Amino acid sequence: MSALALYRRSLGNFRDTMTIVRRRFAVRPARYPRIPWGVWLLAWALLTVAIFLRLDAGAGEMRGEWSPGFVRFTDFFTQFGLGGWYLIPAALCLVVANLTDWRGLSRQGRMLVYNWTCFAFLVLCTVGLSGLAVNVLKYGIGRARPLYFDSFGVLSLHPFAMDARFAGFPSGHATTMGAVFGILLLLLPRRWYIALAITACIASTRVFVGAHYPSDTVAGFGLGLAFAVISGLVFARLGFIFGQTGSKLPVRKRTFRLGPSRAPRGRASTAGPVRAN
Repeated sequence: MSALALYRRSLGNFRDTMTIVRRRFAVRPARYPRIPWGVWLLAWALLTVAIFLRLDAGAGEMRGEWSPGFVRFTDFFTQFGLGGWYLIPAALCLVVANLTDWRGLSRQGRMLVYNWTCFAFLVLCTVGLSGLAVNVLKYGIGRARPLYFDSFGVLSLHPFAMDARFAGFPSGHATTMGAVFGILLLLLPRRWYIALAITACIASTRVFVGAHYPSDTVAGFGLGLAFAVISGLVFARLGFIFGQTGSKLPVRKRTFRLGPSRAPRGRASTAGPVRAN
């Protein structure tokens, strides 16, 4: 296939996607569940303040006193809080989907590519937008990191210093983990405790490597989770991955599968083509 034909296919797929999104926004009313955001924001703020008062000073004093083996262990796992682990595969998935000849796929293949495209877009929105927000906040607030506890103390603010030393609150890694937890919470609500344990442990490694105070990680984790829930609500309105229901959180559609569906023998697959309305 020539480069020009590939470009035309890519442009056509992009236009079709934008048409579907605009049409669904137009015909589907903005009926979002009444989530008590004020209550959750207050609880999040109070928890962050409580952690700050009880743990941050101790974490600053303990900096450098952890055993080298434990620090190496946490330093390995803290890398999984980098947004690139999630953004790069999601972006590549969208590029592949954009270059795919959807009309040449079978009904089942089209649904599979459609689900992966929606999932990649959810990850890109949740992790990407929360990452942009946390960077604006952390440099705008300018809190000194615990690595410089002896010089600046537990609460030294340098707004818009644009210096990595003063980019402690909130934690970017913890924000990514909060976003990942939110995605898993929406997709696998019955396994939320497993997802919370894994993501919270990875977020907490930022404390042991001396990059953040405990309150930085709590604030970042809550920020990422909030972006995941909001993204899920918007996706539910559009009918992507989730459906609009009377429950507080979006509920995953039965047709959303990231693996090939297995239709019962003797029956045709019930997966229909992607509709634009």
